[in-house]
Amino acid sequence: MSITKTEFGTMPNGEKVYSYLLDNGQGLSAEILNYGGIIKNLYVTDKNGIKTDVVLGRDSMEEYLNNDGYLGALIGRHANRIKNSQFELNGKTYKVGTNEGNNSLHGGKVGFDKKIWGVNKIDGAEPSLVLTTLSPDGEEGFPGQLKVKVVYTLTKNNAVKIEYTAVSDKDTVVNLTNHTYFNLAGHASGTIDNQILQINSSFYTPNDGECMPTGEVLSVEGTPFDFRNPKAIGQDISADFKQIEMFGGYDHNYAILGRGYRLAAVAECRENGIAMETYTDQPSMQLYTSNALSEGIYKDGAKYGKHQAYCLETQCFPNAMEHSHYPSPLLKQGEEYNTVTEYRFIVK
Repeated sequence: MSITKTEFGTMPNGEKVYSYLLDNGQGLSAEILNYGGIIKNLYVTDKNGIKTDVVLGRDSMEEYLNNDGYLGALIGRHANRIKNSQFELNGKTYKVGTNEGNNSLHGGKVGFDKKIWGVNKIDGAEPSLVLTTLSPDGEEGFPGQLKVKVVYTLTKNNAVKIEYTAVSDKDTVVNLTNHTYFNLAGHASGTIDNQILQINSSFYTPNDGECMPTGEVLSVEGTPFDFRNPKAIGQDISADFKQIEMFGGYDHNYAILGRGYRLAAVAECRENGIAMETYTDQPSMQLYTSNALSEGIYKDGAKYGKHQAYCLETQCFPNAMEHSHYPSPLLKQGEEYNTVTEYRFIVK
């Protein structure tokens, strides 16, 4: 039921960066930076009354300037990958920022994760942080001047609700998400192998060697990708299965069953009773089990490494402009992009 603003650090150009601590007064609090819209800390009170920080992060502004892995950040203009860093729209080929081999990842070289966002605080029983940015026409090669608003709200039912809106003055592509790394046992607790996950999906999109969807949409039946019933994340994370072996775990897009605002996934740490339900109106969600997270010392002196956390990135299908049978990320001139994702916490 409060928002506290604190100076966090300074950009190389001297611009100040601030953190905003939101507290709903019911055991949920979040610290969010105006740099990258990063969720730095997220505290949930467990079954024993212990406040547990369930997201990975860094300590200083200097560390976030090289935020390898996009820890906690807002992602745009286009989440996930665009093959060969280009797409065709209205008969024209657009070349966008290349930052992963020949491909574009998470918006290019300077995506929304590296922006300082405008901030408006809305205090109350459900405290909100309203972040805004203006992406000029041609930024990272994307067409159209794009006005973007992202609202973080801590709800009365202990959820982090993220509302994304955007409007462009030209036809363009938009695919926004958040790249928070969750570990419900606590950010410094080690691997997530024993945490339980259920995904409301019967189909996933396999990747090529560059982690780019091939265009296929395959059944999860009889594969390590089957999370239709709750199972430990570590059960199949090292399975003898090519799509797992190629990436050292999960880094795949799931087609979420149903349409409209619906339950996409449920994660649970049975040791402390913290569970998290993910709701979204997006067509799909990327499960990423931090396979390539750089080993080292991170927030609060904690040592992180492979399989330390999982991301549940709600999104449009990756590289969708190349595959006409995928839901499209096209945003027409003057129309409003609008999507909502909610991470709701329950203590069992």
